[in-house]
Amino acid sequence: MEENLFQNRVDLSALNEAVMKMRTEISKVIVGQDDMVKLIITALLSDGHVLIEGVPGVAKTLTARLVARCIDLQFSRVQFTPDLMPSDVLGTSVFNPREGAFQFKRGPIFGNIVLVDEINRAPAKTQAALFEVMEEKQVTVDGQSHLMQRPFMVLATQNPVEQEGTYRLPEAQLDRFLFKILVPYPTEEQEVAILNRFHQATGEEVTASLESVLTATQIDELRRLVRQVIVEEKLLQFIAQIVTATRNNKSIYLGASPRASLAIMISAKALAAIHGRDFVTPEDIIEMATPVLRHRIILTPEKEMEGGTEDAVIKEIIHSLEIPR
Repeated sequence: MEENLFQNRVDLSALNEAVMKMRTEISKVIVGQDDMVKLIITALLSDGHVLIEGVPGVAKTLTARLVARCIDLQFSRVQFTPDLMPSDVLGTSVFNPREGAFQFKRGPIFGNIVLVDEINRAPAKTQAALFEVMEEKQVTVDGQSHLMQRPFMVLATQNPVEQEGTYRLPEAQLDRFLFKILVPYPTEEQEVAILNRFHQATGEEVTASLESVLTATQIDELRRLVRQVIVEEKLLQFIAQIVTATRNNKSIYLGASPRASLAIMISAKALAAIHGRDFVTPEDIIEMATPVLRHRIILTPEKEMEGGTEDAVIKEIIHSLEIPR
């Protein structure tokens, strides 16, 4: 492999060991879904939030819980429902008669890793409650700002928008997620493996065997290493070409913003580090482009009627560009 043919300028051994331990722990419970696990770990190293979409029962929530269990941090879970209010998520001011003053009672969003389950089951007002906290890592209630404890990461799950009782997330909120991960059904062989794993032990028993492998301090150090990964100028131009092409494509009604360019760059750096390299390759950028862009573009009605998908259009755009070498 190419990783063995050079000497890294950045020592990535600690990062590689941490990633391997996390994957090992998660694989004790989860069968398959390797792409989802890799992207969640990449987002963690990139300091980004993740949106996970799939039909009920494909281990979206379980995987998010397992990632949190592998890290020695405060985990919080919010189940979004149609009657959920913003104060149920962020918290509210409560009058304390003893002190004769209002005190802020923190909501479940105050955690290091927050699992927002079925985010598209709540109406827009409650979804909007996440805007500030996801971007600025703080909550403002009654004119007072409350900072989140770092690291802070939102793992949100959603059901496909065609399902009953779902509300489509606004573009401004989708843009705040680093990745949108699509979770497929398992293969027949994977389904057999799932049945074998759980026919004697319960899910709680298997999950309880997981160990924490990372602390907050270690995550900060790994993110510092990711920032040191090198990206050549021609690759920065390649990223800009991909994102600019989404704004000029006849199949796309709304293209990606500069935030998408930054997301591709930082996630490609994290992916390179996971692969043991201290430099980004075009392949890293190509691999990250689809999960970064698929929720940031809107296809034209004509393209949707033809049965086109965001992933297919992104692939067409990349194939139309000259890949730097």
